[in-house]
Amino acid sequence: MPTSAKRLPPLIALSYFEAAARTQSFAAAAKELHVTPAAISHQIKALEEHLGVELFVRHHRKVSLTPAAKAALPTLQDGFSALAEAVEQIRAHSEARWVITVCAEPLFATKWLVPRLHRFYARCPEAEVRLQASLSSVDTARGGPTGPTTFRRAGIDLAVRFGYGEYAELDARRLLAVSLVPVCSPPGGKALPFASPHALLKQQLLSDSTAYRSPERFGWPQWFQHAGISVPASLREQRFGNGLLALEAAVTGQGLLLACPQLVQAELQAGKLAIASDVEMPCPFAYFVVCQPSALDRPIVQAFREWLFEEVEAEALDSPLASVSTTKQKKMTTRTRSSESPRP
Repeated sequence: MPTSAKRLPPLIALSYFEAAARTQSFAAAAKELHVTPAAISHQIKALEEHLGVELFVRHHRKVSLTPAAKAALPTLQDGFSALAEAVEQIRAHSEARWVITVCAEPLFATKWLVPRLHRFYARCPEAEVRLQASLSSVDTARGGPTGPTTFRRAGIDLAVRFGYGEYAELDARRLLAVSLVPVCSPPGGKALPFASPHALLKQQLLSDSTAYRSPERFGWPQWFQHAGISVPASLREQRFGNGLLALEAAVTGQGLLLACPQLVQAELQAGKLAIASDVEMPCPFAYFVVCQPSALDRPIVQAFREWLFEEVEAEALDSPLASVSTTKQKKMTTRTRSSESPRP
């Protein structure tokens, strides 16, 4: 311990002195510090004995400062201000260690991330996740546009981007591959039988404009082509500015929407949506966890990224897409068995 620190009187005595000197009243100081006037008087007397000098002149029901006290008070107040600032800096640094700012595409942020956040907080109760939802997290071309400068300017620690995954100077790992299937609100809350792709041509088609932001489109024309159907020139779609708007239109029975089943799992399980065809189209985009390499030095960023991947892995078997594949496989098995059955 430094020699100067050894010579310092107790901090509580100095704080009592500062309050009494500033208010020039033991009673006022006691009220401010939520103690008794006797406690103030006791600490001041102990401080005077420690320093070997009187600090107050006692009068009837009031006190006044001695020259020594007047000289020391401004410097002592500056010292307390410096201490308070130092403590705030320590506290801010401590809080920042467990604060993470995350940016994601609106549909993913709302329908996938938010419903699961409570599980991350159960794991890291001291954490604070500051979540931003923005279409800027969707790629419009290969390579982003995004980079370390974008992260620094926006104050983002980690992003879940929907795109190609080609991000120079950034750490990027694929979180979730995306396949799209037609979904709609089942009439009367009843499950829909798998419809033929041709039948869907006659239905109202809803589109999320996100599917048309990049050169590699993944909307209805591409889905019908994937299903082996020539796309008529008369094909029309009702487009919405983002996935949340398009999803609400589908849930309220306004048409069919191409959706990633993992993102509408709650609606599928609740019967608000049903998968209208078992033809699934792989999407050229995927969801990627992206951050600056230096961000991984922070435990909170590492913990959040690990949690994201664990969530995807844990729920892979429960994905509605798995049930679609299972149903498709059963149909194929049934057809195979029928073809192999001996004729009577």
